[in-house]
Amino acid sequence: MKKYIQLILCLYIIFQTFSSCKKTFLNEEVYSSYAPATLTDSLGFEASIVGLHNKLSSFFTQSNNQGWLCVWQVGTDIAYSGQTEGIEIPYYNYASLISTDGAASYTWNWAYQMINNANVVIMNIENPSVTGMTQNNKNSIDAEARYFRAYAYNILATCFGKVPVVTKPLTGPKTDFVRAPIDTVNTLIEKDLLFAATNLPYIDNVKKSNGQPLYARVNKACAQQLLAEAYLRMGKPAQAEAQCTAIINSGKFSLTTARFGVKASQPGDPFADMFYYGNERRSQGNKESIWVMEMENPSTVTGGITGDPQQRRVWVAAYYQITGMSICDSLGGRGLARLRLNNWVNYKLYEKSDMRNSRFTFKRNYWYNNPAYPATYGKMVPYVGSDTIFRICPSILKWGQYNPLDEFGYDMIKDLILMRYGETYLLLAEAQFKQGNLTGAASSLNVIRGRANATPITSAQVTMDFILDERARELIGEENRRMTLMRTGTLVDRATRLNTEPNSRNLLNNLSSKNLLMPIPQAEIDLNKDAKLEQNPGY
Repeated sequence: MKKYIQLILCLYIIFQTFSSCKKTFLNEEVYSSYAPATLTDSLGFEASIVGLHNKLSSFFTQSNNQGWLCVWQVGTDIAYSGQTEGIEIPYYNYASLISTDGAASYTWNWAYQMINNANVVIMNIENPSVTGMTQNNKNSIDAEARYFRAYAYNILATCFGKVPVVTKPLTGPKTDFVRAPIDTVNTLIEKDLLFAATNLPYIDNVKKSNGQPLYARVNKACAQQLLAEAYLRMGKPAQAEAQCTAIINSGKFSLTTARFGVKASQPGDPFADMFYYGNERRSQGNKESIWVMEMENPSTVTGGITGDPQQRRVWVAAYYQITGMSICDSLGGRGLARLRLNNWVNYKLYEKSDMRNSRFTFKRNYWYNNPAYPATYGKMVPYVGSDTIFRICPSILKWGQYNPLDEFGYDMIKDLILMRYGETYLLLAEAQFKQGNLTGAASSLNVIRGRANATPITSAQVTMDFILDERARELIGEENRRMTLMRTGTLVDRATRLNTEPNSRNLLNNLSSKNLLMPIPQAEIDLNKDAKLEQNPGY
C-alpha cells in the first residue's frame, strides 16, 4: 500500500510539472483591484454596511500588539504602563514617539481604509441609476456610510490635525496627497453627520428585514452624540448643546437608576449592572446604551467576535499569579494589568459615597480564594513586597469577563459599549460651560452625580478641570482618554500634574505641547512622492 501511494504521488508531481510548462501558466490572474465595487441592490449595500461595522470593530479588537489599547490610556492623567508589550511605550516615554511610530501608523491606515470603504458605498448609493430601492432606504444607507466616514475623519482630525480629504473611492495608486486645512476636514465631518442625524432612524426603528430590532446598527443618536463631540473640538459649543439636547428630548434613553438584569438578585448596584455580560444591550434592558458593539461566543456563532479583544487583559489585575489565588468571575477573570490606575484615580478622584467607586466596579481588596492552600484561604491578600502592584493593583471591573470553559481567556467575549447616555450629559455640561452657562453645566453634571450618589455641586465649582474629572469618574475604562485630552488641549497639563508619581514602574517623561498631535506616519510621507505631505511640528 505504501509503494502504491508513493507511485500515485510521483505521477501527480510529473503531471503538475508538465502542466506548468503550458503558456497559460504564465497568464496573470488579478485577485484584487483598486476599482471600487459596483453595488446595485439592497443586499449588496447591506453587506457593505456590515463590512463597515466589521472594519470599525478592528479598531477595538486589534491584538497583534496587545498593548494597543494602552496607547489610549497610559501617559495621560489616569494610568501608567504595567506589563509593557511595546507599542504603548512611546505614549509615556514621549521621547521615543517618532514618525515611525506603530500606533500612529495603524490609526492612520485604519481610518483611511474605513474612509475608502465608506466612499465606495456613498458613490454607489448616490448613483441615480440604482433602482429598486426607495429614496428613504437609499438615504438610510447613505447616512450610515457617511456616519462611518465622519467617525474616521473625526479620529484623524483629533489625532493628526490637518489631513488629506478623500471623498471618492481610489481607482489606482495615488502619490500626491496634501493635507487639507482643518476647517475643510471639519466641514466634511459636520456635513456628513448632519446628513446622518437627519436620515438615520431612531434606535427603536433600526430593524432587520423581518421586523426584529437591530440595535447594534448605527442610529440617529449615534450621529448626534458624535456631532456634539466634534462641535466641541471645533469650538462650536452652542451647536454641541443642541445635539445633546436633541438626544435628551427624544425620550429614547434613560440613566440606569435601578437594579436589573443577570445579577439583579445578587449584591450590587445599578451602575455596575450596566457592564455585566448579558446586561449591556438595549434588548437586555440597558436603556442607557446608545451604541453597542455586540460580541458572540465564536464557538456557537461563526464570526461572533472580530479579532481578539484584549480589554480584560489590559484592565483587570494579574491576581492569579499569587499563590493561593484562583481565576474566578467575581475578580474579573484572567487579567494581565497591562496598565495601572495611578494614585490620583485610586485615592483622590472619588468621594466615599460615589457608586461608581463601589466594590462592584473597582476591585481594591483581594482575598485568597483557593481552598487547596488552607493556610491562607479566606484571608486578605496583603499589599506588601516590591512587586505587589503588578499582581493585585486596584483595577476596574467594567471589562471583567470569565468563561469557565476557557480560564486562560486569550480573548474576551463581551459586548463593547461604544456610546452611553451618561456621556451625553457630560458633553452637554462641557458645551454649557464653554458658553458661560455655569448654572446649566452644574445642573447637567448633577444629573449623573445624582445617579452615582455623589454630592451635588454648585455653579461656582464648575471648571473645565472638574468636567474632565467627572468624565474620568463616569467613563474610566470606556472613553478613549488620550483623545479626550487631545481634543480639549489639556493632555500636557493634566498628565504632568496628575500622573508623575515616583513609585510608578514606567515614569511619564518628555511630554510637551507637540504631543497634542500624533506624528504623520513616515511611510505615508515617503510614499507620497508627487506632493509634500507635511509632518506635524516637532516630529
